[in-house]
Amino acid sequence: MNALDFTTSILASSVRAWRGTTAFSRRAKQPEKLLELYDIEGCPYCRLVREVLCELDIDAMIYPCPKGGMRFRPAALDISGVSQFPLLVDPNTGDAIVESADIIAHLYQYYGGGKVAGAKGLGRQVAVASSMLATAYRSVGRARGMYAKNAEVPTQPLELYSFESSPYSRPVRELLCELEIPYRLRNFAKSRWQEMGPPLVRAKFFPDAPISSPNRIRLNELTGRSQVPYLVDINTGVGMFESTDILAYLQQTYGR
Repeated sequence: MNALDFTTSILASSVRAWRGTTAFSRRAKQPEKLLELYDIEGCPYCRLVREVLCELDIDAMIYPCPKGGMRFRPAALDISGVSQFPLLVDPNTGDAIVESADIIAHLYQYYGGGKVAGAKGLGRQVAVASSMLATAYRSVGRARGMYAKNAEVPTQPLELYSFESSPYSRPVRELLCELEIPYRLRNFAKSRWQEMGPPLVRAKFFPDAPISSPNRIRLNELTGRSQVPYLVDINTGVGMFESTDILAYLQQTYGR
């Protein structure tokens, strides 16, 4: 990841006040069946939904639908009747929802313990405007996470440990979107204040801090580390950290 990529990723997270970083709510509950999100990574409205999924610590199966893509867009159209994103499919309730505000309301109603502040009015307007600005930052040089590229189709979906505001995870999600590679998003939000900051800082000052997030526990058991992004490709048996390495792997393995 070059300097421009890193800088614009930091700016995108900053303009959204680092939403999609923490999951401090004790009222959130996990859905029994995995949610499905038809998504464009660079879309400002999709970003708002992914932030809430992260803050509620909810995993989702991501079906990327970049502009010009044909792998999952036809299925999304069949489900909703419109070519509009984000589209959330909740097999637990039988709902298929477009419109980010309605999706967010659904997530809080069923999994977040009630209503969410700022869902309407000025709060909503500010959220949309700042998310659009984040997209603008990530469009400097080229529109990242928006347009489809030619790619091979993996037999099985990949897995990505990530949290929405992570400046290192974002480029990986953008490339997965551009390559139209489906993946299980394992949200990695910070559920305790001791988990804030880079891994080296946490290891130095809070080496014995308990881990409470299910995906943090899972990754720690799997690798002995608590760091994102982490990609799992069950098609090749690969598991890897470091965004630069992951981006190179995805291009080499699935790019054309």
